[in-house]
Formats: sequence, C-alpha cells, structure tokens
Amino acid sequence: MSNDDRARWDRRYVLGHGADAPSGFLTEVFQSESSRLPAGRALDIATGKGRNALFLAERGFDVDAIDISSVALEEARLRAEQKGLSVSWQQADLEQIELPVARYDLVLNLNYLQRSLIPQLKAALKLGGHVIFETYLIDQKEAGHPKNPAYLLAHNELLENFRDFRVLRYREGKFCEGSEASFRAGIFAQRVS
Repeated sequence: MSNDDRARWDRRYVLGHGADAPSGFLTEVFQSESSRLPAGRALDIATGKGRNALFLAERGFDVDAIDISSVALEEARLRAEQKGLSVSWQQADLEQIELPVARYDLVLNLNYLQRSLIPQLKAALKLGGHVIFETYLIDQKEAGHPKNPAYLLAHNELLENFRDFRVLRYREGKFCEGSEASFRAGIFAQRVS
C-alpha cells in the first residue's frame, strides 16, 4: 500500500467507517469452541478500530493488533483505555510486513484479503494454534461492496488455502451481520504440522 492508501483509510475512519461490535463469526466460534481457545498470544490483522482485538483482550488474550490507519488505531487505543484493556497497537502496511514465525496461539483475519499474506499468517501460528479467517466471497460483487475480485474469495478458496490445517468449522454463503447481508466464507482451523 502506498501513502495514498493510508490516507484513504484514514479518511474513511474519520468519517465513521467500521463497526464497533465484534465480528459475528468470531463470537460464534467463541460461543461454541471456547474450550479449544484458552487465552494466549493473539494477532489481529487489519484491526481497524480494534473491535475484534478488544473482544480477545476481554477474554484474557495478549493481543498484537495491526492496521495501516493511524486514525483507526488511535480510536482503538482510546476504546481500550476506557475499558482498561492492554493491546499492542501497531501501524504497518500489511503488504510490506514480516510477521514473526511460530509466535501466536490465535491469528484473526477478518474482512481483509491479501492472498500473499496467507503463508505468513499460517507460519505465525504455533503448532496447535488456531486461525479464524473470514472475508467476502466472489458473489458479493453482485450484492454491493467490495466489488473488486482481487478482494473476493472464490468458492472453496479458503478451504483450499488451509488444507494443511485441521478444519474445525467452515461456512460459506450469504449471512446477516447486523442489518446487512453479505456473501462470505469463514474458517476456524488448527495448525497441526
């Protein structure tokens, strides 16, 4: 991403872009799979205003949260302070980042698709660690934003990317979150090798 991309995201967040409640898929996974997810070290990619990072911190995770937007991260910092939560907020361009290897017990990637980052996300997990990944499907281009196929998963693409993991939960289709429906694919999987 360039400085233009950073400025574009900063403007979007100044205008109020981004949800405040944690991801529906994330909360569903925690409701049904909490015994598999003891608190540990977590990474939240493209955190935005930190809604999912805060959700994890409230559950005892030590969270590193990364985003390109300084505006979003400042709002996230303020929200964490108000709740008395500690999160490591990091401004970085995900197209230029080098993630640490085998550091995290949980990696989140929600509403963001950078295919070239997937191998790093997988390698960032400790053996036995989990990934929660959900973003838009190709069908979404007919329903609304985003429309660019570069940011949309093909059918079963997410499953294919994590075929070397143990898949614990997978969903693909049209789902409602809040008042909006969108086409999405989501996976909860464990690194086993």
